[in-house]
Amino acid sequence: MKLTGAQILMEVLKEEGVDSIFGFPGGATIDIHDNVVKTGIRHYLVRHEQGAVHAADGYARVSGKVGVCIVTSGPGATNAVTGIATAYMDSIPLVIICGQVPTHLIGNDAFQEVDIVGITRPCTKHNYLVPSVEELPRILKEAFYIARSGRPGPVLVDIPKNVQQAVTTFKPNQKVRLKSYNPTYKPNAKQLHKVVELIKAAERPVIFAGGGVILSHSAEDLTRLARSAQIPVTMSLMGLGAFPGTDPLSLGMIGMHGTYRANMSTAECDLLIGIGVRFDDRVTGKTDCFAAQAKIVHIDIDPTSIRKNVPVSVPVVGDCKSCLEILNTLLAEEDLEAIKASRGPWLEQVDQWKQQYKLAYAQEEEIKPQFVVEKLYELTRGEAIITTEVGQNQMWTAQYYHFDRPGHFVTSGGLGTMGFGLPAAIGAQVAFPDAWWWMWPAMAAFR
Repeated sequence: MKLTGAQILMEVLKEEGVDSIFGFPGGATIDIHDNVVKTGIRHYLVRHEQGAVHAADGYARVSGKVGVCIVTSGPGATNAVTGIATAYMDSIPLVIICGQVPTHLIGNDAFQEVDIVGITRPCTKHNYLVPSVEELPRILKEAFYIARSGRPGPVLVDIPKNVQQAVTTFKPNQKVRLKSYNPTYKPNAKQLHKVVELIKAAERPVIFAGGGVILSHSAEDLTRLARSAQIPVTMSLMGLGAFPGTDPLSLGMIGMHGTYRANMSTAECDLLIGIGVRFDDRVTGKTDCFAAQAKIVHIDIDPTSIRKNVPVSVPVVGDCKSCLEILNTLLAEEDLEAIKASRGPWLEQVDQWKQQYKLAYAQEEEIKPQFVVEKLYELTRGEAIITTEVGQNQMWTAQYYHFDRPGHFVTSGGLGTMGFGLPAAIGAQVAFPDAWWWMWPAMAAFR
């Protein structure tokens, strides 16, 4: 089957199950955009390339799919950098398609030329400059595989204009073979046996859940672990929704904007089980004082994250879902009643902190934002998809809206990007057009 590079791109997008694209056309992508309308894939025209990436990001966070956007060369590509860095910091799977000047003009300071591969190298999981149309199908398949596998992240594919127009034979459904990239999904069983022994011996355990739990679709497995072993759960900003916020074992968010009970529990615990977390500075504060009395277990698919910020007693490299499934199986073989019985004094202490130091505000004549978020939670029964900007509104939402499901809280955590909320809400709405959604503070819409 003889196809142009632009047509090959469309065929691969269909193979990957892409149904929505966000983008803004330009001279270097005109061949691509001309072919989008022939595929049946929906294209959402934005007004700025940063918004295209944020919309694809919001789509990916709530759908669990790889988000896709298309931007043109030069300023189109550079406008996308903030969105790419946002997705990179929060480990969101995206494929960014960039147009580029023809191959023979690269390096000549041609009109609207920029080295976007060099610019985005620090803020992408991987990126490519496509050298020829023959290489394009393999590169595109690899881009999607890399974006969604292991620790997810954005992958940029820079396609010169002559590559888009060149013709070659296209073989559908090519297999991806990457010898140098093999994420560890299955954990070391010996390490998980050590974790079980620590859980059995602990008197004051706490689970610290992060965005990795949501990205690995393991929220149900985490909930089962916490409830079966009666371990309180605190969450990072990115982890909200990984464990039901209304569950009696929920401590709420940890860190400088977190709850008193979450921070006190972490300070006083003797075992901290971090699952899919980075131990970010907003959580730990001074790392030498963080969970100073605890043995720390760190479960993460990214080995470079383990021991990066805090010392760890038991490192476990593996997919969060695989690790939690095995832990639940191992614990099912133990005397869970004896484990639960030993939790009594600890749970009483946690409940005392909950009752003594609740999140509160003084409601006066002016309606407080916290009151608005609480009422919104009541009106939506916690089922809305929420996107936020960054700052006070973000923290009020994290504190006063109780997320019981993963993928319902969409916010820029690592980079803290202003302007993220509105385009991310559009992407979320595209993914779930019939869902209730809320973008604070600009607008609210219920369907």
